[in-house]
Amino acid sequence: MNHPRDAAGLVDGNELQRFMQAALERCGVDDAARQAVAKALLTASRMGTDSHGLRLLPHYVAAVQGGRIKPRPEMRFTRRLPGTGFLDAGDGFGHRAGYVAIDHAMAMADEVGIGAVAVGHSSHFGAAGCYALEAAERGYVGLSFCNADALVSVHQGKHAFHGTNPIAFAAPVPGQKPYLLDMATSSIPWNRVKQYAAIDHELPSNVVVDAHGKLTTDPHLARSLLPLGGTDFGFKGAGLAGMVEVLSATLTGMIHGFRMVPMTGEDMATPRGVGHFFLVMRPDAFVEREVYDRGMVGYLQDLRAQPAQEGAEVLAPGDREWRCQAHRDANGVPLDSANVAAYSALAQSLEIPPLVFLGEK
Repeated sequence: MNHPRDAAGLVDGNELQRFMQAALERCGVDDAARQAVAKALLTASRMGTDSHGLRLLPHYVAAVQGGRIKPRPEMRFTRRLPGTGFLDAGDGFGHRAGYVAIDHAMAMADEVGIGAVAVGHSSHFGAAGCYALEAAERGYVGLSFCNADALVSVHQGKHAFHGTNPIAFAAPVPGQKPYLLDMATSSIPWNRVKQYAAIDHELPSNVVVDAHGKLTTDPHLARSLLPLGGTDFGFKGAGLAGMVEVLSATLTGMIHGFRMVPMTGEDMATPRGVGHFFLVMRPDAFVEREVYDRGMVGYLQDLRAQPAQEGAEVLAPGDREWRCQAHRDANGVPLDSANVAAYSALAQSLEIPPLVFLGEK
């Protein structure tokens, strides 16, 4: 779990959702997009993916106010073949585009067993796992991919070339929470660097380099992430990032991440042209559903039963997130000191009721 190290307050999920939607409404964002953004950010924060959760709201507000993201876009979906389609997101919120694309992919999967949707003219969509999870919670196998601006060095390269280019995969499990893999193809997400810089915490070793291409653990000096695998095996992460680039940029007709307007920076007016790719499959399009269900349960039983190293525990992808979600649903979502300050500033600038923390009246 990516718990903020200096949690300064706890907030109920419903209160967070209220604040997020109120902030976006003041920016003129339409109801469907407000709901999608709040849902995606809250999902990430509840599961402990703090780098892609509530901390992103101030950035999104700035992007709408600057004109980068359209608050009321005209999205257009074109079904090109029985199992494929293209969604033009109209330079709106990637969260709304992601949920709409997954809905279209599931509808096609209902008809032909599989549905794939390429999304163009979009923006940052938060945590990729939100959309794969949406499919899995409704009984489908789901995958989601997204390209991003250059923040990750290629293996043995000096400078950033790929984005963090996430991969998410989710599969339903009868009687249990879904199997959920949500990972960046970089060593860590760039938002983790920003999060640690905001609270002045040191980064792990072998995950970022400075302006000279030298390893550093100081988040303030970080200029590029290393690909998954670090200095020795980064060719694996770089290869996966390239795969995501092809799916998210080439198949959508969007520009590649190396030429994309940076997510952070002074230009908050130019749409970034982010691309996404979603794939949904019906398990019973391949084997009988009971065969699939039995196989998933048996696989996870065997996985979790494997002997662990001393002081450790063998977990399936998603187990840690579901534990964190249960804990935060019961006790509140933590905000670090930087987020407390950012949300207070938002409330003042947008003239909306401030965030109410647990224990406050």
